Amino acid sequence: MAINTKAAGARRPARNGSHTPIVSDYGLALAVYVLYLVAFFNGLTAIIGAIIAYIQSDRADEIARTHFRFQVKTFLIGLLYLFIAAITLHIVIGGLVLLWWVVWTLIRNVKGLLALNAGEPIRDPDSWLFG
Repeated sequence: MAINTKAAGARRPARNGSHTPIVSDYGLALAVYVLYLVAFFNGLTAIIGAIIAYIQSDRADEIARTHFRFQVKTFLIGLLYLFIAAITLHIVIGGLVLLWWVVWTLIRNVKGLLALNAGEPIRDPDSWLFG
């Protein structure tokens, strides 16, 4: 019985011996932004997104690489903000830090999504503010 290699989902190796990825770098960067936004409701998806961004940050083209670096920084700096908020939550400043983290995270993700959609790199992926 012959195998139909043209069936949906079947992939053929590229001519140079490597395979064509199922999801492009831009698709993975989009997935990470979505995972970060969903993390407002469950938290776990942010960890998954950070792992994807970290692994892909060395493999991607230059534009996607800026997005992955931006996403890793967003995760790490966000963890720092959450840690500071947790420590200071018993005083008023903890609530303000938590509010800042929510606004900061939303702005970074929306800005990243818009840049990704336009095919543009993040201007300053190492920024502590909004890139």
